[in-house]
Amino acid sequence: MDRVVEADVVVVGGGPAGISAALASGRLGAKTILIERYGFLGGMSTIALVYPWMTFHTEKGEQVIKGIAQEIVDRLQEKGGSPGHLQDTVGFVSTVTPYHPEIYKLVAVEMLKEAGVKLFVHSFVDQVKVEGTEITSVTLTSKSGKYEIKAKVFVDATGDADIAHLSGASTSKGRDADGLTQPMTMKFRMRGVDLEQVKQYMLDHPEEFYHKTPFAQLPSIPLTGVQGFYTHWKMSGVPINRDQVLFFTGPESDEVLINCTRVQGLDGTDVEDLTEAEEEGRRQVIFMSEFLKNKLPGFAKASISAVGTQIGIRETRRIVGEYSLTIEDVVTGRRFPDVIARSGYPVDIHDPSGKGVVAADIEGEGAYDIPYRCLIPQSIDNLLAAGRCISTTHEALATTRLTPSCMATGQAAGTAAAIAFHDKNIPRLIHVAKLQEQLRLANAVLD
Repeated sequence: MDRVVEADVVVVGGGPAGISAALASGRLGAKTILIERYGFLGGMSTIALVYPWMTFHTEKGEQVIKGIAQEIVDRLQEKGGSPGHLQDTVGFVSTVTPYHPEIYKLVAVEMLKEAGVKLFVHSFVDQVKVEGTEITSVTLTSKSGKYEIKAKVFVDATGDADIAHLSGASTSKGRDADGLTQPMTMKFRMRGVDLEQVKQYMLDHPEEFYHKTPFAQLPSIPLTGVQGFYTHWKMSGVPINRDQVLFFTGPESDEVLINCTRVQGLDGTDVEDLTEAEEEGRRQVIFMSEFLKNKLPGFAKASISAVGTQIGIRETRRIVGEYSLTIEDVVTGRRFPDVIARSGYPVDIHDPSGKGVVAADIEGEGAYDIPYRCLIPQSIDNLLAAGRCISTTHEALATTRLTPSCMATGQAAGTAAAIAFHDKNIPRLIHVAKLQEQLRLANAVLD
């Protein structure tokens, strides 16, 4: 027989979106449970070594994501787990935010405890009970058996829209033409890298690198990452369908995070595809590390120090919501009356089948709105989505999937869930102005 636990709000998925959602809900007095399948929190930031966080700002440097996301950065800084927001020398965005994943894991748990959130880790949700148009409970499987978790409102922060899918809510996946998703990446770290040698090579061969930052400034600016080594890559013969080397520095002074492997054509919600992806991703890590050590300046004494617990997933299922954010909404910097979060991250589509990345900047002020309707599935009344699985098109997902954006939509979803519980209402019928007022009080940026 299942053990039964009751709550007001249940958040499934302990990544950046789920952490923020649970914090927001718990702080508003709702009895909140957060469920995570791994033994630690952080989602792709800790499980798959996604690093650094990009970005809380617009290209012009205006910070448009604050609230709980900024609180987490502040707490990390207090504990020596982040230098805060740094000027980006790679050229993707105006700022990046390095962080130490192990310190992040602890900071997240401490903050959740302070908010009164009950945490279940090593717990996998594999069943959702629905009556009419509402979820009544989710069932999780654990080492101690099955638990039935009942609540009034649920937040799907799984990244893969697992709760929406299991509830029967409509979801979509991949690009319209063929359903293919952005590729998966097995990220890894190397220690023993001579970054001064790397920087000097960059200064001597600027044509080999993509940079928005003038190279004359490199000697005085901390190197946050490197995108380039185009000639080395073309001559490498490494069997990876990419067109360049990309790595980010830190968190240690001789350490880099390599973002170069690419596993394409597989479905991150299919167990057999995931099994194949894990093997292929780790094979590519070995190819890539040998190439770096043997061919690139500064890597001769480097060695692998960490590989992702699992392969990193950019795109799987997303809900079909009351509104789907489009690429036009993003690049035009569209404003919405039901805004619950903003983002300044440009479009960044890793080609599902080719070598490159399709990029596009945001016009106007450099930020776009995410409307509340993107968090609300069409057919399940007491469910909200947060993070990577909110309602967008394939192209718009290429910006909303980034960690700071996920934190922001997580805070909005958790706040809405608590309001719906307290008002004895369903999320789609709460007063959006009340939600926006509460988000502003919590220092979220909506204006």
